[in-house]
Amino acid sequence: MNDRLDWQTGVKDSLPIVFSYITIAMAFGIVGKAAGLSVLQVVLISAIDFGGAAQFVLVTMLAAHSGLWAIVVAVFLVNSRMILMSTTLAPYFNGESMLKNILIGSFVTDESFAVGMNKLTQTDGRLSFPWFNAANLMSYLVWVAGTYAGAIIGDLIPNPEKWGVGFAITAMFIGLLYLQMIADKSIKFGIQLAVVVFMLVAIYFGMIFIPGNLLVLVATIAGCFFGVVIKHAFQ
Repeated sequence: MNDRLDWQTGVKDSLPIVFSYITIAMAFGIVGKAAGLSVLQVVLISAIDFGGAAQFVLVTMLAAHSGLWAIVVAVFLVNSRMILMSTTLAPYFNGESMLKNILIGSFVTDESFAVGMNKLTQTDGRLSFPWFNAANLMSYLVWVAGTYAGAIIGDLIPNPEKWGVGFAITAMFIGLLYLQMIADKSIKFGIQLAVVVFMLVAIYFGMIFIPGNLLVLVATIAGCFFGVVIKHAFQ
């Protein structure tokens, strides 16, 4: 990763996301098809929602015949972390038009956000619309294409959970976290590790008292607060 912020570099920097999305999107396509959805329905979920984990939640709830509003609320809660990400990104695009800001916010994902945060360490804290938009759109196109491919071959895998395809998205997040920790030299590695441990403990005990979908948002806010406190205390 270099300090260039043009769209060509955005495409290149998105390749780690693209390669990981191929398998995860295919996994979603397989799971969606196994849940009884048509190929068109599965692809439309990816094209309209583009929510990663929220899509797996949506399909699971559809298969369980959950109510419409229950599904809407669950998907919103899972995707509510995007509000925090968009808030973090907003200052870097103050000079751009509202339309461009909407495009960035609409297509940002956990992975493109992580890549963007890593990019900041190479560009003296700068981001650009061409670079970020290219990374987002590449991710989106591959996600939809991967979903279609997975839905097509879904009939060949009647029990996808047996093969652990649902763990693919977890494995990708672990890899992105590791890459971000080793790339960000502005914060001591020990501080980053302490935040990770805090989050693991918070999630573990939080599951006892807080609904799973809401826990993601609560733990994220708590983790941010904890990180700010120890950063100012030890760095």
